[in-house]
Amino acid sequence: MEKMNKKERVKKIIEVFDRIYPDAGCSLVYKDPLQLLVAVQLSAQCTDAKVNEVTKTLFAKYKTLDDFADVDVKELEEEIKPTGFYRNKARNIKMCCQMIRDKFGGMIPDNLDDMLKLPGVGRKTANLVLGDVFGIPGIVVDTHAKRLSQRIGLTGNEDPVKIEFDLMEVVPKAEWNRFCHQLIFHGRAICTAMKPKCNKCPIIEYCDFGRNHS
Repeated sequence: MEKMNKKERVKKIIEVFDRIYPDAGCSLVYKDPLQLLVAVQLSAQCTDAKVNEVTKTLFAKYKTLDDFADVDVKELEEEIKPTGFYRNKARNIKMCCQMIRDKFGGMIPDNLDDMLKLPGVGRKTANLVLGDVFGIPGIVVDTHAKRLSQRIGLTGNEDPVKIEFDLMEVVPKAEWNRFCHQLIFHGRAICTAMKPKCNKCPIIEYCDFGRNHS
């Protein structure tokens, strides 16, 4: 194969992903921006499937910003315990909702700077919410996006923020959000952490790891 630069490879990968993951999107189940914000915070070090199990009853019980802002932390801890790290998550969700109510007029911020002021909200959470709720382009670096971007050869970094900026350089801005969702889908289906299915991978010719292990 003729040597391609990273931007050219990404363009080819997106063409493949658009065919096999045309509807790739957030796997978390939510009905409004607040539910997505809470669900993403719960998803840290937890599978989306488990989060969806927990939020099914959680969102039936706590329906408004005030419900989360005024909840007893110990009570919330019990509700979200199966997601792990529940003490930190409960405290952050409560404080996050209090700040949205008290500092942002009850509206989830629609910009990165203000989103990052919210307790428990890092760049991954902020970019996901901004992208899926407000349509603001952002790179979401979760464990799948990190692993795949490293294996493909789009970054040599370990730090998620550095990976985010590396991907911003080679992925067209209009594709940022969808590409990250597609990476997650591909990471679950083919490019798994322990035993990647390189022999079944449709983007193997554009992947450093795949070409070296096929």
